[in-house]
Amino acid sequence: MATETKQILEELKIIKTDLDFIKKHMFDPDTIMTLEEGERFEQSMEELKEGKTTSLSELKKELGL
Repeated sequence: MATETKQILEELKIIKTDLDFIKKHMFDPDTIMTLEEGERFEQSMEELKEGKTTSLSELKKELGL
């Protein structure tokens, strides 16, 4: 019985190590842009360069906030 318990504990340690590795190396799917999101981002950057955007502080002033 003690040998089985030791084996189980050893396997659990290995599983925990594997799980820790997986957690550290997982990526957040929300950090990857879709093609549509990438295109919209590029469009937004162009609008920013062309001065077609409103800053947050300007928007707050316009809204009286």
